[in-house]
Amino acid sequence: MEEKKTEGLIGEGVKTLPIGQLLKRIGPGLIATGIVIGPGAVTTAAMLGANYGYALIWLMFPIIFMGITFVMTTNWLAITTGMPTIHAIRKYFGKAGAVVVGIALFLACLFFTMGNISGTGAGMELLTGINWKLGSLILIAIVIYTYFAKNVYSKVEKLITACIIIIMIAAFYITLFGISFKATGENGVVGFEGSKFLGGLFGFKIPEGSLGTALAFISTNAAITTGIYNTYLGKEKKWKREDLFNGVMFTDALVHMISVVLISGAIILVGAIVLFPQGLAIKAPKQLAQMLEPIMGSAARYIMGAALVGAGFSSLLANTQRGMVLLGAGINKEFGLESKFIRFGCLACLLFAMAICYSFDGSPTQLILIANIATSIATPIGGLFVLLLIWRKDVNEGYKAPTALRICMTISYLFVLVMTVSAFQKTIIPGIAKLFAGG
Repeated sequence: MEEKKTEGLIGEGVKTLPIGQLLKRIGPGLIATGIVIGPGAVTTAAMLGANYGYALIWLMFPIIFMGITFVMTTNWLAITTGMPTIHAIRKYFGKAGAVVVGIALFLACLFFTMGNISGTGAGMELLTGINWKLGSLILIAIVIYTYFAKNVYSKVEKLITACIIIIMIAAFYITLFGISFKATGENGVVGFEGSKFLGGLFGFKIPEGSLGTALAFISTNAAITTGIYNTYLGKEKKWKREDLFNGVMFTDALVHMISVVLISGAIILVGAIVLFPQGLAIKAPKQLAQMLEPIMGSAARYIMGAALVGAGFSSLLANTQRGMVLLGAGINKEFGLESKFIRFGCLACLLFAMAICYSFDGSPTQLILIANIATSIATPIGGLFVLLLIWRKDVNEGYKAPTALRICMTISYLFVLVMTVSAFQKTIIPGIAKLFAGG
């Protein structure tokens, strides 16, 4: 097939902005990071390190690849079609396609909300000693207030940025660097083992029994839901077509994935160094706190509690909005963050998720893992329509063919599909059944 000539194609000649201007124009990526780095990301990352040592650190490679691919592909489609992703799906594949994708993404976010409620509760339990259900209820009340306040986008962006930078990065990197300099065997710490780290980084192995946790980790850190929602945040941010070519959207995606990897990677390493040599599995919030004890001592529970509260609150704040925005887009309702549909829909989602969580009799960390595994339903469904869109000639009319994005999107989708199908029978169905059975 003969390629179209590139003269006069849209975007040609647009220069990359200086770094200072690029950083001023980003924002949706930080919102996405706050959603991603919730209790699910903390818990699954800790489980990977505690249960399997360095063996699954290689997952960072596909997460970076898929995370940037999903965001850039959906951003590209938003610009070429002139509309956010689900609206584009409605235009090119009809109402039924948009409804199916909207509902699938909404359900994934709803499960994610359940994990966030459990995570904030676990953090409050570590901080104050109160029951995790009561602790989560206090924070949910604050979230509801924020939803009904004015200038929602601005407040969400600032709160999430603060939670990520101040709490998450500081807590785990202080611990990571601290334990790296402790003597071998001191307080049960073996210390950082470079050879095992490199073996895990380039080993590309899936240890027996790890598939479900690995899928939960991938589904949390690199999901098509993030890319699709980003197109709606970009609309709130008032991104323009030039931002696709001047580096703004790529910088935003890159900052998002760098922050995700820096935080999740540190948590895996701390779990591998502190808990794995002692054979301590993550079954309750106190095991999460034990990750920080070699450096933080008796203060570990409070620091981990603050980290979980910060991660859970920031993710809870934005993820419930994300689910309602995507549902609204799917069923052709108003999706502005300050619209009644979004605000009251978020309230209904929180009440429903609370009812499910508070009927669960197991540990909140169990609920977090189950909920994050269940979110994997989004990418096989939403990703398929995104993949079909990026390969359509009429969608890319007037633009240079996005060959690299097409290839990267195809590889990413097939990888996630294989992982999901492999884990489906063993983990997802039994996990969801256990969740709704109350333990």
